[in-house]
Amino acid sequence: MKAYIFPGQGAQFVGMGLDLYEKYPLAKELFENANEILGFPITDIMFEGTGEDLKQTKVTQPAIFLHSVILGKILGDGFRPDCVAGHSLGEFSALVANGTMNFEDGLKLVSQRAMAMQKACELQPSTMAAVLGLKDDVVERICEETSGIVVAANYNCPGQLVISGEVEAVTMACEKMKEAGARRALVLPVGGAFHSPLMEPAREELASAIENTVFKKGACPIYQNVTTLAVSDSNEIKKNLISQLTAPVKWTQSVRNMVNDGANIFIEVGPGKVLQGLVKKIASDVEVRSAEIPA
Repeated sequence: MKAYIFPGQGAQFVGMGLDLYEKYPLAKELFENANEILGFPITDIMFEGTGEDLKQTKVTQPAIFLHSVILGKILGDGFRPDCVAGHSLGEFSALVANGTMNFEDGLKLVSQRAMAMQKACELQPSTMAAVLGLKDDVVERICEETSGIVVAANYNCPGQLVISGEVEAVTMACEKMKEAGARRALVLPVGGAFHSPLMEPAREELASAIENTVFKKGACPIYQNVTTLAVSDSNEIKKNLISQLTAPVKWTQSVRNMVNDGANIFIEVGPGKVLQGLVKKIASDVEVRSAEIPA
């Protein structure tokens, strides 16, 4: 049983997508279409921009989405998932890949999401931190005991969590994590507290856009970050997608549920191999690989 998985923010790299653009007419057409939809030449930044250029919020999320979705479309008949899942932003790529949303609507939502998250970041100083070597319940307890807003935001794999919240609260929680035996508790170079209550303004802004987008029945279920369960109902998918901005990304739990439901081959579609590494740490006996572009 094949699970196709789609990466989130942080998977971008300089020159991403150029090989697809140059080699496949369909990719070129979709990239050019994306430039029109977004109103700026994102391909120039993806293909020729610097790492700093790619870090711009309005660029990063659409760039990763485009690379993932276009790669999936190039696979053609070779793209046959029994289920899909995406890490945060990757959930939008997964929903286009399995036919729940069309390409244009998916890109518009991702662009709106990026802008809404940027605005929320500017409202209040906030950040995230990686915590290594502690059990989930210890991280959760320390967050609860720390004054201010700080929550577990990404359950990436056992012993690797990301916390998110107000700068002072995250800094204080990091010190407590180290005292509790964390191998590392490191504030990340990000501009905001993603997947925390501080993203509420972005959630509200994106909610109407998602509700007004046409969702069809996908070719296979998606395991969503919020519930960690297989979902096919379009209304439920929308509800979870809206909740995702302020709720944690439960990647560990989602992968375990996919494995329990029969998934034994995980294929990463998009830039990088981050998710393959996480899956191997969650379920060491499954097969993981990157999507192979047809010759």
